[in-house]
Amino acid sequence: MNVDLFDFDLPEDRIALRPASPRDAARLLVVRPDAAEPLADAHVRDLVSLLQPGDALVLNDTRVIPSRLRGRRYRGADSARIEIMLHKRESEDRWLAFARPAKKLAVGETVVFDAEGASNACELGRLQAEVLAKSEGGEVELQFSLTSAYLDEAIARLGELPLPPYIAGKRPADSADATDYQTAYARQDGAVAAPTAGLHFTPELFAALEARGVSRHFVTLHVGAGTFLPVKAENTDDHRMHAEWGTVTAETAGALNALKARGGRIVCVGTTSLRLIESAASEDGTIQPFSGDTAIFITPGYRFRAVDMLMTNFHLPRSTLFMLVSAFCGLDVMKRAYAHAIAAKYRFYSYGDGSLLYRASTPSLRA
Repeated sequence: MNVDLFDFDLPEDRIALRPASPRDAARLLVVRPDAAEPLADAHVRDLVSLLQPGDALVLNDTRVIPSRLRGRRYRGADSARIEIMLHKRESEDRWLAFARPAKKLAVGETVVFDAEGASNACELGRLQAEVLAKSEGGEVELQFSLTSAYLDEAIARLGELPLPPYIAGKRPADSADATDYQTAYARQDGAVAAPTAGLHFTPELFAALEARGVSRHFVTLHVGAGTFLPVKAENTDDHRMHAEWGTVTAETAGALNALKARGGRIVCVGTTSLRLIESAASEDGTIQPFSGDTAIFITPGYRFRAVDMLMTNFHLPRSTLFMLVSAFCGLDVMKRAYAHAIAAKYRFYSYGDGSLLYRASTPSLRA
């Protein structure tokens, strides 16, 4: 499909720089593609009435790590500042990352990271990485001087919270973001971007949903920085997705399959949990245990196997995530939904408002 089909104009003042308070006070646009009136305005707290007893929320319990590192590359007497955004762990001491400016790095060179970015920092305060490989788009593979928990501790000490560029370009990260940019149920370290639909949930909302008879099930998908990258190709067939690691346990898969057999609906909280569940699902919709990488790219024409509903925030124009929601509800429906959200002054992106999407009865066809 032509990527231009997924473009739209978004006023700058619709981009949220802080989350709603309390979290479940955020607005929620309900999108029912097959209804006579497909759009309805609500709030996140209204999930209690919108969902039914027997439904299941699927939530991504990944935790954001401070994955933005600043350092220097040294080449003889010459040095250059380098900013690294980790995006996927390859082994105990290797990460894939995006470097800026990547042109100042060569394979075999070493980058030194420390609190001051100085080459004479004490060994305890220093972290080094060798550039093993370079790819398109500024991607590099780094092998660090530390490994396992020692590397994790160094990244936690030296790294910065990776706010999305549409927020970081307007204000610096601060102490509030350390809480605001994590879900209330985050527990598995490894993401470099938050599964932002989950930011709306509070203990009070979970309690009300549990009383309603809505169950909770957790999966893990470590969100990569590739989620921020624009689609530069002119056609969706030419876009390469970056792989992300995820896991669906046998216990979770079995519980969801049993729920579906009883007539319950699978409600994924966030595109990350949807992509993982769909990666784990067989052709007949049965969810299998899963552990490994997924680079699933969902565009209109995709036949959803297992997921019935999706709660998600509002996404960037021309993004893979807007393509995904267009596949779920239909491109025309989502264009109308986004036009409504913009006109009604919904707040967009990571700290913005949410939407609750019902899957269209028939998949939208490719244009």
